[in-house]
Amino acid sequence: QVQLVESGGGLVQPGGSLKLSCAVSGITFSTETMAWYRQIPRSVREPVAVISGAGGTNYPDSVKGRFTVSRDNAENMLYLQMDNLKPEDTAVYYCKALSYDNWGQGTQVTVSS
Repeated sequence: QVQLVESGGGLVQPGGSLKLSCAVSGITFSTETMAWYRQIPRSVREPVAVISGAGGTNYPDSVKGRFTVSRDNAENMLYLQMDNLKPEDTAVYYCKALSYDNWGQGTQVTVSS
């Protein structure tokens, strides 16, 4: 059974930083391509970072240079370091294993002064 548990969200001022974590179980994590998505109300979830099992990464232009995805294959953990946060980054953030349909509960990130 795939389980994804996100944590680390919160309220931060514009220009601040947050690091999100995702604990993953029920899959062969080390070979799985993982992703972070975000969703604002009344909108579809959009990917903000992808990382392969080997560590290759990809980001949309909206977060490139500000967000960094990483993984610890020994601990089955996925991370998202978010720097220079902007109000438009406010959303619920989710992690996902791309071979599976499961979602976690998400973690709320609010960027506001």
